[in-house]
Amino acid sequence: MSEQQKNVLGADLEACSLDPMTGFYRDGCCNTGPGDVGTHTVCSIMTDDFLEFSKSKGNDLSSPRPEFGFPGLRAGDQWCLCALRWEEAREAGKAPRVKLQSTNLKTLEFVDLDALKSHGIDLN
Repeated sequence: MSEQQKNVLGADLEACSLDPMTGFYRDGCCNTGPGDVGTHTVCSIMTDDFLEFSKSKGNDLSSPRPEFGFPGLRAGDQWCLCALRWEEAREAGKAPRVKLQSTNLKTLEFVDLDALKSHGIDLN
């Protein structure tokens, strides 16, 4: 990325996860750009409830896909989720917690900041 992207709190975007390596660009951050049509910008802590919800919607995040270098996610893993999928999960009562300092400002085009804060793990 040519410039530092911002988080939903207005500060520099922090890393989400290096293990497993996350992000649309697999750089550990929820950076986004023109090629990221899914807007993978919400740094979330996976739960079994959310992983089952996502699978029921056709996106199985728990099964490994070695052909794509994807290890499969487990509860406790941090991952950059699509903003609209996170919002869909929130509306269904299945949204995982959010690391706000690692959630991209672009998310606010799709999700209300108060909704994110109500799921935030890193508010002082």
